[in-house]
Amino acid sequence: MRNLSLFLVTAAAFAQTPATPTLSFEVASVKPAGPLDPAAIAQGKMRIGMKVDGAMVDIGSFALKDLIRTAYEVKDYQISGPDWLSSGMGAARFNVQAKLPEGATEKQVPQMLQGLLADRFKLVVHRESKDQSVYALVVAKSGLKLKEAEPDPPAPETPEEPKKGETVIGQGSSQVRISGSMENGKGVTMRGGPQGNMKMSMVDGKMHMEAAKMDMPTLAEFASRFVDRPVVDMTELKGKYQVGLDLSMDDLKNIARAAGMGAAMGGPDKATGEASDPSGSSIFMSLQQMGLKLEARKAPLALIVIDHLEKSPTEN
Repeated sequence: MRNLSLFLVTAAAFAQTPATPTLSFEVASVKPAGPLDPAAIAQGKMRIGMKVDGAMVDIGSFALKDLIRTAYEVKDYQISGPDWLSSGMGAARFNVQAKLPEGATEKQVPQMLQGLLADRFKLVVHRESKDQSVYALVVAKSGLKLKEAEPDPPAPETPEEPKKGETVIGQGSSQVRISGSMENGKGVTMRGGPQGNMKMSMVDGKMHMEAAKMDMPTLAEFASRFVDRPVVDMTELKGKYQVGLDLSMDDLKNIARAAGMGAAMGGPDKATGEASDPSGSSIFMSLQQMGLKLEARKAPLALIVIDHLEKSPTEN
């Protein structure tokens, strides 16, 4: 199940927000969530992610870095903070339940979350832009070799009941239904979610993944997990495409290390960066087969720099 969570990422553009939020939740509760339990997740007994239902905001099992990323609408590599700040398996996690003030909308939740972090975790940040080494995701000279995504089918009038052996995570447009197993040879199928239907299976010692509708910013963020620097979308492609990737065990180990599970994988808690050699990385090869490539460049990145942050929240 831990592998499944790696593919449920979504890209968000960096947004300028006021340094001092003017909105706040009407009431909010922050409680420890305990460590991630893959078995409980697979059985639907552990909630992960953010759900907004009317005036109620429910955030389950978020690490502090997840909360900061959501509040400031940035990617992980745009957060510069203390060494202990992580969103890996071993990170302390929290459940947040809050109520929106009258007239507030879901789009204002990140701004209110900024205020909650400042109040409960004493978060103080500043923004800066810094030139960093990145990989630019660009269209190869041979041209793009991806098919555009098929149109979404009409939404059912009534919510579909889970099928036998199917695990349901999330609600509404973000709901994902997971079935199958990596152990039975048939692989895992995920229906719904921002990337549409996805399939994963093990073929010749590699994980083969297919996504029905992935945009380029999401693909760039996904590729960042395998390499030693951020991947920035510079394709200028605006659509969504059918994407297929073949991931080696070394690629999967890099994801595990990036998620703080390096010790469990027999290595350091850090991506190896093997992708600097295109011939040695299946992520480079997969992108090349799609008519894409990664180019090493220097580029300015907007950062959220943490000046102060407490590990534990103040009491509710």
